Order: sequence, then structure tokens, then C-alpha cells
Amino acid sequence: MLETVITTQPDSSLSQPVIAADRFVLRPLRKSDAGLIAHYAGDRRVACNTRSIPHPYPPGAAEALVARSTNPDRTEDVWALDGSAQGLGEVLGLIHLARMDRRQSEIGFWIAPGAWNTGLASEAVGALIAANPHGDETIVAEVFQDNQGSARVLTNNGFEYLGDAESFSVARGVVVPTWTYALAIGRRSR
Repeated sequence: MLETVITTQPDSSLSQPVIAADRFVLRPLRKSDAGLIAHYAGDRRVACNTRSIPHPYPPGAAEALVARSTNPDRTEDVWALDGSAQGLGEVLGLIHLARMDRRQSEIGFWIAPGAWNTGLASEAVGALIAANPHGDETIVAEVFQDNQGSARVLTNNGFEYLGDAESFSVARGVVVPTWTYALAIGRRSR
């Protein structure tokens, strides 16, 4: 069973907690992450599995992401999966929670291609759910229907399928069929 520990002190500059998982910590982004974020987000395989990452990845986009994620007025918290303490990479991927209304957030994530199929995404989603840093009652998610691995990450963490929808992918330049999921935090079995 995954044991998640939230550090007792959030990163004081961001008021965003550092969340420990077994193989990495989820920590707020730093300016020094921009190079690795640009490298991985610039991979077409990563970009095409997201709604918002463009391909090719434009110069300065990673720096802008870091700046947005550290803005005190942000509506979304972004964490890097940092495995450096365990001998893994400093940025293995990103995971985010975007605030919505009525104590809800939307979760999204991507993992560096070299770490696909290693369970990192499932571990990151599980750690973030356990920490519940926004105090959410419900977390929602959407994945492209041709990305069954991300769908499994969600269902393995207790998300329930709600239905089909569509969403525009910037990298693909088209509307893509999606599956929508939700997790009721209060009803989640431990």
C-alpha cells in the first residue's frame, strides 16, 4: 500500500505542499526545471496525449509554465515528480490540479517517455489524491480514448467512468474523443 506523507511545511514561497511518495516527491516547480520540461513536453508522444501542450513546443513555453505555476494568484497547482533523492530523474513528469467550483479540481498528468509503464503515474495520482491539497470532495479527469494507459491510471486509483466527450488537442490540431472520470473523495475506499 502506498504511504503518502505531506511535509509539515509547505514550500513557503508557493504555499503548495511537497508530497512524498515511495519513489519520488511531488514538489512545486522551480526555474531550473524549465529545460527538462521543455525537453519532455517537446516530445510529440507527450504533447499528443494532452489537450494543451503544443507541438512543436515553442521556445519560452516551459519558462512561462514555471512562472504561471509559481504565481500567487494561480488557479492550478503544478508539481514535478522529483526522483533525485532515489537516484531517479529530477523531473520524471508533471501532475497538476486545476481548481474548479464546489470543492472540485481537475487532475492532469504526463510522464517522461523513458519512464512510461513503470507505475510512476499511478503512484503520483495516488499520492495527490491521498494528500488532497485542495480539500476537494471530487476530482475529475479526462483522457483521450486512444490513451488507454492513462485511463488505467485513473481507474486503478478509484476513478469512475462518467461518459464520452470530446476535447481539442493543440498538438494534434483536431478534436479528439475522450473518456471522462470522477473520484468522490469522501466515498473512496482506503
